[in-house]
Amino acid sequence: IPFASLKTPRSKRIEADFSGGRLTSDAGVLLLREMDKRLGLTETLSRCIPDPRDSRFTVHEQREMLAQRIYGIALGYEDLNDHDTLRHDAALQVATERIREAEEDQALSSSPTLCRLEKRIDRKAMAKIVESFVDVFIASYQVAPKELVLDFDATDDPLHGEQEGRFFHGYYDCYCYLPL
Repeated sequence: IPFASLKTPRSKRIEADFSGGRLTSDAGVLLLREMDKRLGLTETLSRCIPDPRDSRFTVHEQREMLAQRIYGIALGYEDLNDHDTLRHDAALQVATERIREAEEDQALSSSPTLCRLEKRIDRKAMAKIVESFVDVFIASYQVAPKELVLDFDATDDPLHGEQEGRFFHGYYDCYCYLPL
């Protein structure tokens, strides 16, 4: 229903509608989707996580739920409860391939559904996920690198007391929190 209807001198009708329609403030998620498609990350991660659900009763594909959760985190929505609203976001629905551009709202997974997904990730799945990150990284090169250097450098988190986990870091020239 239009908010207002106005008449012009030539009997042309002008409508002002302030309902907004389907809007998003997170259209950048579409760029994330393109990078994800190029790398195949969510597809790869989905294969690492067991999915014991009966496909006859499954509404949301696991890859779609992973994409929803990963993209949400990348957009700054770390909490699962953010997805109660995000599940209706048009850009996120398109990015996760829940809907195509022209279709109507097809709600993404709810917070409880995403929570159940996260609870399925056990130690074995985490080991596969870590391996897959290395595989995806190597596959991003045309020629696999001869050597990979994993630099687990500390972060400069200076301390000013005698806290547990406090050690002197020569590079930063101060005492830092270095629990490892």
